[in-house]
Amino acid sequence: MKYQPILGLEAHVELKTKSKMFCSCANDPNERHPNMLICPICTAQPGSLPVINKEAVRKTIKTGLALNCQIPEYSKFDRKNYFYPDLPKGYQISQLYQPFCKKGFLEIDGRKIRIREIHLEEDTGRLVHPEGADYSLVDFNRAGIPLMELVTEPDITSAREARKFAEELQLILRYLEVSDADMEKGQMRVEVNVSLTKEKGKLGTKVEIKNLNSFKAVERATNYEAQRQNKLLDKGEKIIQETRGWDDARGITVSQREKEEAHDYRYFPEPDLPPLHHSKKIIEEIKAEIPELPAQKRERFKREYNLDEKSIEIFVQNKDLGEYFEKIVSEFEARLKKEKLFKLIKLATNYLITDLLGLFKGEQFSEKRCKIDPENFAEFISLIEEGKISSKIAKTILQEMFSTGVDTSHIIKEKQLIQITDRIEIEKIIKEVISKNQRAIEDFKKGKENAFQFLIGQVMAISKGKADPQVVKSVLKKKLLTS
Repeated sequence: MKYQPILGLEAHVELKTKSKMFCSCANDPNERHPNMLICPICTAQPGSLPVINKEAVRKTIKTGLALNCQIPEYSKFDRKNYFYPDLPKGYQISQLYQPFCKKGFLEIDGRKIRIREIHLEEDTGRLVHPEGADYSLVDFNRAGIPLMELVTEPDITSAREARKFAEELQLILRYLEVSDADMEKGQMRVEVNVSLTKEKGKLGTKVEIKNLNSFKAVERATNYEAQRQNKLLDKGEKIIQETRGWDDARGITVSQREKEEAHDYRYFPEPDLPPLHHSKKIIEEIKAEIPELPAQKRERFKREYNLDEKSIEIFVQNKDLGEYFEKIVSEFEARLKKEKLFKLIKLATNYLITDLLGLFKGEQFSEKRCKIDPENFAEFISLIEEGKISSKIAKTILQEMFSTGVDTSHIIKEKQLIQITDRIEIEKIIKEVISKNQRAIEDFKKGKENAFQFLIGQVMAISKGKADPQVVKSVLKKKLLTS
């Protein structure tokens, strides 16, 4: 493309609070019956007055602090006036002039993407369009849910970077436990502002792509829109400042309406809510609640456990699995020397990512749903490392542990799965194999390596996978070379 894409991103996030933003109605995203979570306040009945949800304010500030934002001493709410059928009051209580968080950043691949602000508002209701009907229905369950909006500066330079920003933001929100940020459920919606330029530092006409509900859609829609604008500019046509939607099935953006400016909303201070003062003491209290964040965890896992980037990312993305892994490492540390520790950590990582996750059959790992406690898993890994159980037997044991929660030692004893390492016992099996497979012996002497592997397989089959493969290989080779 001749033009450089300049992108800004907006993310709307439904906060995880017990009640709605300005009333005591339950904030329950799993309620499927329409208009069950409503009251005179969130449906804007005459005479009803809003009351600020303290927890929503704290969670917004917590997010801002995690994203390196400044928290102004004073903030307030404003009225944003516009009419949509799913907006009960005919206006939205939002923030324009004094939001809770300003001037932050999020680092993506070593580049700081500046965050202009994070403000708090109320969500709208939901329109339902029955197929074939000439009317629409309104469900106000969602109306009034605390909705946090994050707005970046136009610092993003590619669709891929926009996607990575949204993915990292979702992860941070989940670590902070301010929102589940499930895009499929509408708990996080992303909008991308796209403009093209030839001159560095100069912005083109902005087009906003609304309500993207997956990371894949963020990347695809942004790429398409940049290419669409590029073709128009090549023809000498002008870009119209507008709002466009994403048609995922056709893979195109479609025009919805010309973009409103701030003055179109006729903002003014919300008369029914007081300004808020955030003391340094309150800010420090909230800051103390911030846990280790994804970027910090990546750095620590690399430093402390010497893991590869792919494994680290799996543990960071699946927070529960990462915590489970660290409990296993603690079990190792309690009884092992440091030089042996890293070997066990690597082995445990492989079995967690490849085998244990496989038993969840594509579902997210959950320690609550896993019957294997960390102590038992650590014992299981130690027995593999000590050569007491083979990798083949290990898979059988792990499956049994996963199904029953019974510890490794009991399974080995009950099913007689202890690995055979005694050379004399293995020699007896090898003699039996040699006596029954003369043709394979002759092939081995002719230099056919496959014959050797075949004979090893026969030994393992007779021993039911219990023979130590290394001992088998050593004894068998010696027998064949001296016979």
